[in-house]
Amino acid sequence: MAKQPHLLVEPGDVTDIALIPGDPGRVDRIAARCEEREVVAENREYRVVNAAFEGRELTICSTGIGCPSAAIAVEELSNVGVETFLRVGTTGALQRGIEIGDMVVATGAAKNEGTTKRYESVEYPAVPDYDVVTALVESAEIDGGRVGQVHVGPIASDDAYYAEDDAFVRDWEAAGLLAVEMEAAAVFTLARRKGLRAGAICTVDGNLVEGTQKGETEDEELPEKARNNVERAIEIALTAATRL
Repeated sequence: MAKQPHLLVEPGDVTDIALIPGDPGRVDRIAARCEEREVVAENREYRVVNAAFEGRELTICSTGIGCPSAAIAVEELSNVGVETFLRVGTTGALQRGIEIGDMVVATGAAKNEGTTKRYESVEYPAVPDYDVVTALVESAEIDGGRVGQVHVGPIASDDAYYAEDDAFVRDWEAAGLLAVEMEAAAVFTLARRKGLRAGAICTVDGNLVEGTQKGETEDEELPEKARNNVERAIEIALTAATRL
């Protein structure tokens, strides 16, 4: 099989499980918690690193922002041998009482984006793999017993960040969706269609219902509490990887 055109990887370059943050910088944050780190490839928004955590070999690959680039990452990683995907991202809360720095493990993602519509009807569910969800929740329980800060439930994936107006937020809130982010629907959909496994854990960086948002500068993109708990989400995801 030829080298993949965007990730620049080929069979043998990656492992069977991949942690997939959106931000290329977060790839290095995850890798810093691991051993045997090796940069495999870097192109556009995609940074691919192989590492090991507690003896579990894994791949870390950024997806960039949104479902289109996330779909490319899943397509190309699955072409070269990845069978399990763990999204490690950030999200905006849609329910009152979900605080900045809390985490959300998704049990499904509303398809408020255009990518999955090119693959299948909107009625087909974007859902994670049960074993992956279980591993993430159990790893959160192991992590100091603070599972109260980890919310488990459905989210929305949206691809129009600046069009998330009050009407959209009220509708998502009324539907009981916990949070909104930009990649999970594509990751879940493609994994399901390919017979692979996927899940997502995201750190809350703002609450759209309560009017708290990301910071306004690069250094302030994530509030301090969210920055601190991104490390906890990384630890949970890495622990989950050892269980899968």
